[in-house]
Amino acid sequence: MTFTGLALIGTLFTGSALVGSCRGEQACTEIAPAQVVTLSVAAGYAGLVQTVHLKACQADRCSEAALELVPGRTAVDLGCAPGSVGDRPCSATSSPDGTLTGMLMFEGMNADSIHATASGTDTSGHPLPLRTITFTPRVTYPFGEQCARFITANLVLDAGGLRQA
Repeated sequence: MTFTGLALIGTLFTGSALVGSCRGEQACTEIAPAQVVTLSVAAGYAGLVQTVHLKACQADRCSEAALELVPGRTAVDLGCAPGSVGDRPCSATSSPDGTLTGMLMFEGMNADSIHATASGTDTSGHPLPLRTITFTPRVTYPFGEQCARFITANLVLDAGGLRQA
């Protein structure tokens, strides 16, 4: 085959790939969310908490661990540079928000209700009140219903108890 023939085949292949991509089909990401139950200790309570142990059960499966608590952070919008809307750079940073956060790995988590129990110690070493909740994880389709669903299980622990975020 001549160079011109190869170039023509390459052009046809590229053209067909472009036509295929213009059909309005949305590509799905290959990234899957981690199967975790996240826990945030509210800012007003975080200064009193030393450790948290979380147990989560769904049907006949349970996962539990002492959580590694790390300082929580929030996004702070730093604005955009002057210029036309589509061409100007924008930025953000993160800043501590006074919370503590931890994650419990929960392989096989699904959309069924979860029973969670939180215990731990305060900064004096005394036990925190035992807190329990039964909640239904949230199911979302951030990339459209043709793509995989994301199941999130987020909890907040404060002086009043344990609640779904």
